[in-house]
Amino acid sequence: MKTSRIIFHLTFLCTTIFLFSNSKLYGQNELTINNDGYFEMQGVTIMVFDDFYPVGHQSGVTIIQNGVRVAANGDMRLSRSSEPGEKKIDRKSGTIRRHLNYEKIPLTYSVAVKAEGTKAIVTVDLDQPLPEEWVGKAWFRLELFPAILFGKSWNMDGRVGIFPTDSYGPLVDGNIKPYAQGKALTIAPETKSQRMTIRALKGNLQLTDGRKNSKAGWFIVQTAVPAGITKGAIMWEVEAFPEENYIYKPVIHLSQVGYMPNESKKVVIELDKTISEAGIVEVVKINADGTKSSIFSNQATMFGKFLRYQYAVCDFSSITEPGIYKVKYGDVESNHFQISHDIYERYVWQPTLEYFLPVQMCHMRIEQGSRVWHDWCHLDDALMAPTDHVHFDGYKQGPETYVDYTHPQHVPHLNRGGWHDAGDYDLRVESQATTTLRLAQMYELFGIDLDVTKVDQQKRLVTIHESDGVSDALQQVEHGVLTILGGYKGLGRLYRGIICRTRKQYGLRGDGSAMTDDLVYNSGLPEDGKTAYQSGLYDDRWVFTEDHARHEMIGIAGLAAASRVLRDYRPEMAEESLAAAEELFAITSKKELVADLISAAAELYLATTDKKYLDTIVAKKDFILSNMTGTAWAVGRVYRYITDAGFRKDMDKAVVQYAKQLEKEMSDNPFGIPYEPKIWGAGWTIQNLGVRHYFLVTGFPDVFKPDLIFNAMQFVLGCHPGMNTASFASGVGEKSLLQAYGVNRSDLSYIPGGVASGTALIRPDYPELKDNWSFLWQQTEYVLGGGGTNFMFLVLATNQLLNK
Repeated sequence: MKTSRIIFHLTFLCTTIFLFSNSKLYGQNELTINNDGYFEMQGVTIMVFDDFYPVGHQSGVTIIQNGVRVAANGDMRLSRSSEPGEKKIDRKSGTIRRHLNYEKIPLTYSVAVKAEGTKAIVTVDLDQPLPEEWVGKAWFRLELFPAILFGKSWNMDGRVGIFPTDSYGPLVDGNIKPYAQGKALTIAPETKSQRMTIRALKGNLQLTDGRKNSKAGWFIVQTAVPAGITKGAIMWEVEAFPEENYIYKPVIHLSQVGYMPNESKKVVIELDKTISEAGIVEVVKINADGTKSSIFSNQATMFGKFLRYQYAVCDFSSITEPGIYKVKYGDVESNHFQISHDIYERYVWQPTLEYFLPVQMCHMRIEQGSRVWHDWCHLDDALMAPTDHVHFDGYKQGPETYVDYTHPQHVPHLNRGGWHDAGDYDLRVESQATTTLRLAQMYELFGIDLDVTKVDQQKRLVTIHESDGVSDALQQVEHGVLTILGGYKGLGRLYRGIICRTRKQYGLRGDGSAMTDDLVYNSGLPEDGKTAYQSGLYDDRWVFTEDHARHEMIGIAGLAAASRVLRDYRPEMAEESLAAAEELFAITSKKELVADLISAAAELYLATTDKKYLDTIVAKKDFILSNMTGTAWAVGRVYRYITDAGFRKDMDKAVVQYAKQLEKEMSDNPFGIPYEPKIWGAGWTIQNLGVRHYFLVTGFPDVFKPDLIFNAMQFVLGCHPGMNTASFASGVGEKSLLQAYGVNRSDLSYIPGGVASGTALIRPDYPELKDNWSFLWQQTEYVLGGGGTNFMFLVLATNQLLNK
């Protein structure tokens, strides 16, 4: 064991010496355009418009310094964002240039970055002079990530200051007065890993604060675009300083919770891209007296490159003795994790049902002891949305409403049930139905009997940590049905979504009861007029409708599944739910053929045992066979009941091929899941895939292995790419996201059991999960229907399968 460690250290040392002694050969001592099309040197990366998502702080010139993204959105700002044009890479001159266009102004320009040793020269060329009306309003800006700068210093031409944790006045022309103005800015000079200099080669720099109205803003360095100048209108010199002899420190990826004794255990080691040989993985047990025992040591196996890093993997499934452990790799140690027979019995899936779902409940008051998570809200839901309207959050009301209501008439039955979606407080029918479906399925399959929340629908009152003798899962199913069935009662169809009318309401951070006055809008009253139930204040949310087969089928599946579990608890509601599901299916099944029809038919068969729903599935055989990814799992729900010989013969053949396809996709990365990183974290997609795989495993047990289920759960719990090893599930595991994009994000806080989107991709190859900043929704947003109940399902499924 000691010999192995010596070999590892010698290998690591020799590799490092070789790299540093040949750094010029590899372009490591100066910025060079690499094969992936961005500037790179040892410890510094500069991307030039590989991303174009400026509202999410992913665009323009982007700087990664010593492994951390420190600056982004380097671009000219006139309005919300420009449109990208052609990108040119000139390796001979060491220049990357992107052409851009503000079509509505109009104005076209280019941003070029040229490497000069360790410095980058940023130049903005305009194709025509800046329009007169934009003089003094147009800036070239670079945004600085705030969380790592709080308490650090800045120096502008000798004037110094500290980056504050909050934005403060005074205001000048309605904006926060700039901290400083000058020619040369040094950022965090006292911190080697963050020191950066920006020099204005033309004009002056301003250092200002972009958080005037929102804590989500970043610090900004900017130069005004001058009038009458086109060539070289802006010129900066930027230098980000790397740590001496920088090399990316190994990151140990594993579950932040731990494992069952008989569970597969794999550690994934993330390494610098220059590493070609793996070292020794050691597993240490923490004893009761505080001593540590090394119980496992083995050479990791190189997987190869994924994204920008090299990866190695090591299986330590041979360790089965219960206890507290950690993994060591060289001088890097993981967080603690458990091995225990009952590891999933507490603190893992439970927080989602115990905290997150109750806190998200709409039309209710949520209490916990002396704390009020939110007061009664949205009791005035909802007004019919206007026709021919596109909402800023993407909802669309076409030329008709499909119902008898017109804008701004009030639609009844919409002020009961449902859960707020993420931080937007909207109710999307597909997320409401998916959450209801998963809760009903878990109640049936896993027998959830947790009772730590009192739900009083009559009083609209929820009390966390007070039992009422009813399964919390069952009460949450009821709450989901109230909004889906309410839409059907009020509209005669399912709604598309219910959402606030204005951007100010949309940006609300805090108590959802502050969004509206809870009184139904009456246009006949003055704005400040009110009665006991109505007011003249036009603040009610809007309800959108649509003709959408997929969303309707998701709603049908949710209602059908709910009807089964509510039969004893709420028999009348169960009957209404099933009747609505069957009526809707009879209509929607004649529309566009969608994959979700198979799921709806399966849930209806399980609710009714009516063979016509199995016949519907059999009749769609050709569609199923050509859409295995979207349908095979749903067939698995009822496959044991299907007797048609021709269907079974073709299906048996198709699932074998599909299993091979999945195994290939799982082998394409070191995390053992089908995974294609995107701007938005893929955690929700992976969880949904894991849930569907459960139905493949149980429906076709001789074909599909359960590994994808386990790997999807471990991905959420910490075994995912990037330097951050946190669990996506807040409050779950030794390290988890404790600042997330929920309704309390402005408090830099979290909701226990909320499950975030997770590690996102900064294009082209940088995986990122910032757990010290709750405002990057593409990384840390809680979204109903995306995570949460799917995560619960994965944990419960893992526990069930491993206990067989």
